[in-house]
Amino acid sequence: MTQQYDFVAIGDLVVDAFIELDQDHATVTQNLDTGRKTLEMSFGDKLPYKSVTVVNAVGNSPNAAVSAHRLGLRAALITNIGHDRNGEDCLAQLRSEGVQTEYVKVHEGKETNYHYVLRYGPERTILIKHEKFPYTLPDFEVPPRYIYFSSIGEHGLDYHFEIAAYVAKHPETKLVFQPGTFQIKLGAETLKEVYQNTEIFFCNKEEAQSILETDEQDVPTLIRAFKELGPKMPVVTDGPNGAYVVDESDQAWHMPMYPDPAPPVDRTGAGDSFSSTFTTAIALGLSPEEALAWGPINSMSVVQHIGAQKGLLTRAELEQFLADAPENYKAQKI
Repeated sequence: MTQQYDFVAIGDLVVDAFIELDQDHATVTQNLDTGRKTLEMSFGDKLPYKSVTVVNAVGNSPNAAVSAHRLGLRAALITNIGHDRNGEDCLAQLRSEGVQTEYVKVHEGKETNYHYVLRYGPERTILIKHEKFPYTLPDFEVPPRYIYFSSIGEHGLDYHFEIAAYVAKHPETKLVFQPGTFQIKLGAETLKEVYQNTEIFFCNKEEAQSILETDEQDVPTLIRAFKELGPKMPVVTDGPNGAYVVDESDQAWHMPMYPDPAPPVDRTGAGDSFSSTFTTAIALGLSPEEALAWGPINSMSVVQHIGAQKGLLTRAELEQFLADAPENYKAQKI
């Protein structure tokens, strides 16, 4: 009998090349009116850099699949790669992490996505290029318990509706939606079928304001606005101010950040680790307030390393951090 997957992640896979910039030859300026920051380097020069670290098989959904597997779920990934050396390396990396790859499609004549991450301290600017792969759902022999849907390319609009139709037809499968940049730009109205069929939804405060086209600052108000769109359990993070969730009974909860043991090294993947860890906790039978305590711990660990996966914790490691948490690290009703 075919075994059921607990967690199937859907989204683009990339190779990230992290280039640590020499801060003597690169600067960051901030517009005092808008708050927007700009990375500046001399044009036409040969500029030194400190190091480069190549990380295979990353991206919102691959990160989530690795996270879920390390925490104890049977996880698979639906994605596309080119028939090239980078694709081979990514497949090997996924398999070494225990992520099932039967739904990874290899395409002749196409290149595996490759991004350049310009690191300036713990922050980064990413140069991206997405290959136009065809998107389609596989024929699941057994519907998965959870589908975790995140970032795909701009040509994949119809794929959203295919996924929404699948979960509408298979209520035993719960949809988790963590929108990527393109999906955030589309807004709530264009993707209303996705929102209406979503069980758990994730974004940060600024993304929430963009999706909802509002200047609303109160996070509990924002998450209840998402609940009106359809998601049963919307979750919104607010950087150092912590994370918020509204559960199915309409009870709102707030969770502070887990304290960093040291200054962050690289913030790449912090959101992915939080969202996938929260989802895994729910899949393991924990309550929303308990899941809200799990997410920030994995985020704290991830930002202590370069790349989005190296710092992902096992369940035993995460539970030890939870046991050692400060007394005020508790979810509060709001």
